[in-house]
Amino acid sequence: MTDATIPAIAYEASPESMALPSGRARTPILAGTPAESFHVLHRDAGGRSGVWQCTPGRFESARQGDTELMHFIAGAGTITTADGTVHEIRPGVMLVAPDGWRGTWDIRETVRKVYTIWNVPTPTDDTTGDLS
Repeated sequence: MTDATIPAIAYEASPESMALPSGRARTPILAGTPAESFHVLHRDAGGRSGVWQCTPGRFESARQGDTELMHFIAGAGTITTADGTVHEIRPGVMLVAPDGWRGTWDIRETVRKVYTIWNVPTPTDDTTGDLS
């Protein structure tokens, strides 16, 4: 039996104080000038995780081919889903945006979150029911 070692990942900075690179416009913009910055902490074939920040503004967002778990650590605003459900953004809130989710972000105070995004398997063509 082989003893596999799983490498540990450690970061010196906390997500609240971690320096992030300069922001870029968060599109598609509906109002204001939202700019996002992020630092990817881990990435592999299954997905990615990291720290994301966005300045005030309003923009559309969607998940396509993946699902995201968000844990907000700073800021204030709302996320309104396509069906009209409003979710408050504030420190301590956790939200999941599943594959196919669509909505609008309205950030009032710069938001920072820790996120994990995992890829959703694509159905194969074998699901057509053709048995020939």
